[in-house]
Amino acid sequence: MQKDQEFLDYVIKALVDSPAEVKTTRTVDEMGVLLTLECGAADMGKIIGRQGNTAKAIRTLLRVVGMKNNSRVNLKINEPIGGLRSPERMAQEGSSAPTVPLVTPNSKTVDEAMADLKLG
Repeated sequence: MQKDQEFLDYVIKALVDSPAEVKTTRTVDEMGVLLTLECGAADMGKIIGRQGNTAKAIRTLLRVVGMKNNSRVNLKINEPIGGLRSPERMAQEGSSAPTVPLVTPNSKTVDEAMADLKLG
């Protein structure tokens, strides 16, 4: 196990409630090092953080570790089975993407909105 993967394991296992479910894999190609992280669905929020801030911080730290070892390190976080956006769950719900209504009850046409903008 390389230093970057050891670092990721240490940080993630300290954050989650179920460290036994944490799995990391490391692949190297011409783009650099890719660390892939998998964890339990219940711990995903702890890893991502509010507005993704925890995940961004982990990625930043991994880049620093990579620079020290003269490599470019990226992190991919896989959605766990049963997670909100996992393919299995979306198939059960019968949709491929969340649906957003195109027209809301208070929507105006473009012409109505332009008329509202005209002054005097």
